[in-house]
Amino acid sequence: MLGERPVNRFGYGAMQLAGKGVFGPPRDRAEAVAVLREAVESGVNHIDTSDFYGPHVTNEIIREALHPYRDDVVIVTKVGARRGADASWYPAFSKEDLTQAVHDNLRNLGLDAIEVVNLRAMFSVHGPAEGSIEEPLTVLTDLKRQGLIRHIGLSNVTLRQVEEGRRITEIVCVQNMYNLANRADDAMIDRLAAEGTAYVPFFPLGGFSPLQSSTLSDVAARLGATPMQVALAWLLKRSPNILLIPGTSSRVHLREISPPPKSTSRTKQWPNSTEWCPPEGEPADGARRVGRPTRSASYRPSPRQRRGRLVTDSGRSQQKPGL
Repeated sequence: MLGERPVNRFGYGAMQLAGKGVFGPPRDRAEAVAVLREAVESGVNHIDTSDFYGPHVTNEIIREALHPYRDDVVIVTKVGARRGADASWYPAFSKEDLTQAVHDNLRNLGLDAIEVVNLRAMFSVHGPAEGSIEEPLTVLTDLKRQGLIRHIGLSNVTLRQVEEGRRITEIVCVQNMYNLANRADDAMIDRLAAEGTAYVPFFPLGGFSPLQSSTLSDVAARLGATPMQVALAWLLKRSPNILLIPGTSSRVHLREISPPPKSTSRTKQWPNSTEWCPPEGEPADGARRVGRPTRSASYRPSPRQRRGRLVTDSGRSQQKPGL
């Protein structure tokens, strides 16, 4: 569930529909439109976006591809950042910035109200960092009272900020970076699951530096799936409150990350299936074998992993940029 709306656990993140660096138009707009339409036709009904992707570009493509929207489609957007002329990212927490961002999303998506708006914390470009979110969240809460927003979520936040947010308004979801190799939010996920709050990991496949592992590839080959499918299946198995929003600008790649063909229902059977998830004890995070079950609640990432760095089988490290 997202607020009061049921959604399938396999959604779609629209960030990659914009141009290079999430800035400007895509190289192939027709392909971007086709990706969205195929995703929805395959059962996706949760689409994550933001008007600062492009800026404006991604939302305009979503509207072109899907408007008028099917009754079951839930669009979730983010506010709290703005783009510079050089594609840089800046905090946008003022009342004027947030109000304008909500109206921009409404206009470019062709909506009268947005189902869920996530407040993106921008206290650090490297990931969640402490800082009060009271003022910007109060602005969004007022827009919610006006009927422009139905529900509010948080993105790139700490557990303390989630608790602060709940003292101001209902928080229906949290969206942070989390994947096989970056598990700093383990405790938060478990806490939110116990409280019935959705957790939506961004960069579920590693973001701009995709997860790479011979172990992951071996597991995928044994199960007749792609490594990306296995990585996503692990996330769904990790906790029942996790909703996925992998993104792509290619229909070919969309099919590679989507549920395997042997699933007769992409919207129901696959998200609840464990038949091709990495088995217990399989070090599918791809870093060197660490001797821990991949889904163990006791697992905690190393300091290097917490900084967003994955050590691959080749011994090389890859930095995951925050966004």
